[in-house]
Amino acid sequence: MMNKIKSLVSAVSVAVLTAPGLVLAQFQAPTESGLSSAPITDIVKNFMKWILIIVGLMGVIGFAIAGVLYLTSAGDEERIKQAKSAMIYAIVGVVVALLGLVIMNAVYKLLGAQSGF
Repeated sequence: MMNKIKSLVSAVSVAVLTAPGLVLAQFQAPTESGLSSAPITDIVKNFMKWILIIVGLMGVIGFAIAGVLYLTSAGDEERIKQAKSAMIYAIVGVVVALLGLVIMNAVYKLLGAQSGF
């Protein structure tokens, strides 16, 4: 069961990590060097936003998996304990993503940017 869950999480992770690159590759304006002409601050900001989105989505998916584990535990104390710990980790993941977004927005505004994330 755990191998199937690990395989599913790995497949979802690969799909989530490669999808933005595939989508953005279609819309990038060609330049002589092939590199982006955007300022480094915009590149870092976009990278951090993608990382936070991925962490948040993984947290939500983990929360759903923990709910399914809890529902299918059928009164087994060990599986209930495992589901509760998975739920705590998922909640921590979502909180970390939200805190990261709040902190990045605060830093962006402190550095004098006109608009936040």
